Amino acid sequence: MKFALVAGESSGDLLGAGLVRKLKERYPDASFEGVAGPEMARAGCAQLEPAESLAVFGLIEPLSHLPRLLRLRKRLVQRWTASPPDVFIGIDAPDFNLGLEKKLRRAGVKTVHYVSPSIWAWRPGRIKTVKAAADKVLCILPFEEKLYEDVGVDATFVGHPRADSVPAVVDMESARQTLGLDAREVIAVLPGSRASEIAMLGDILVAAAGLIAESRESVQFVTPVATPALRPVIEAQVAAAGLANHFLLLDGDSERAMTASDIVLLASGTAALESALLSKPTVAVYRLGKLTHTIVFGLGLLKLTHFTLPNLLTETPLVPEFMQDDARSEDIARSIIELLDDPERRRIISNRFAKLRTELAQNTDQRAADAVASLLT
Repeated sequence: MKFALVAGESSGDLLGAGLVRKLKERYPDASFEGVAGPEMARAGCAQLEPAESLAVFGLIEPLSHLPRLLRLRKRLVQRWTASPPDVFIGIDAPDFNLGLEKKLRRAGVKTVHYVSPSIWAWRPGRIKTVKAAADKVLCILPFEEKLYEDVGVDATFVGHPRADSVPAVVDMESARQTLGLDAREVIAVLPGSRASEIAMLGDILVAAAGLIAESRESVQFVTPVATPALRPVIEAQVAAAGLANHFLLLDGDSERAMTASDIVLLASGTAALESALLSKPTVAVYRLGKLTHTIVFGLGLLKLTHFTLPNLLTETPLVPEFMQDDARSEDIARSIIELLDDPERRRIISNRFAKLRTELAQNTDQRAADAVASLLT
């Protein structure tokens, strides 16, 4: 038995590693190879190319990498048509994987696409591409399964892997003790994991923190710094606002920072779902670059009324969103102060987010392996 996989980024690497381990339990003699990260390699997948080679972001930047990526895809097609795997699994990275899946499927290889592209938000016409590329789609959001079934695509909701890994009991007091936080109110501030996000949002979030500090006698802010290179920038933003005594900067450890907090203020993205899965009332902020914003909204490419994932997964939006020109420090601060002053509202939000965790925690690795195995029976 032979499985081929292509994963992009660290999140895809973690998904791939869990899937490889469960497939090895079912097929002990199987071989695994592909574009893999360190976790997949540790799980037993031979690394033909590192997963970070696919980690290219934005609308414009990928163009400079296109020749290299096309050469890589051509090599993989040649390898896996000459020596076909029993199943190919493309993990996320849809711009790379869907084209690869389509070519392999035409050559008779069974194909799986793991993590649906955001067809419900961005370029919905891609569902036709997915239909042509994948024998099966593994969805990590519950509403995606029906979208595919409506157009005749075999799709399975396998749950969200992050929901499986967050603790069932969120121990705020223990996290505060570990971090040495003794403030009555704690706010986690996550300005993003990329330099561009810090440059665009950092000063806005720090200014909002300053307004909050002016109105509260005992408040502490804790910020997990995603990479060492970002620390000097964030330190400078905090110092310029005169808030160095109010901020605790951590080297990573975003889960502990959020666990210790009463409210999470963050750059909209994957952290918003993690915050919700930790049952934390959350406020989300985001700004796009002017060119990207003009392209996305001017051409009507984005089809959402809400942008943060938790708001798409609950009956009523629970995460206040401040996007683009609405991302003003005074409005952000006011929203957080209102939540601090309304413990009953915070309790309602936390309870709904706890239920969301239960809905998404489905033993993802095992369900994904079962779905892949169903193509072999």
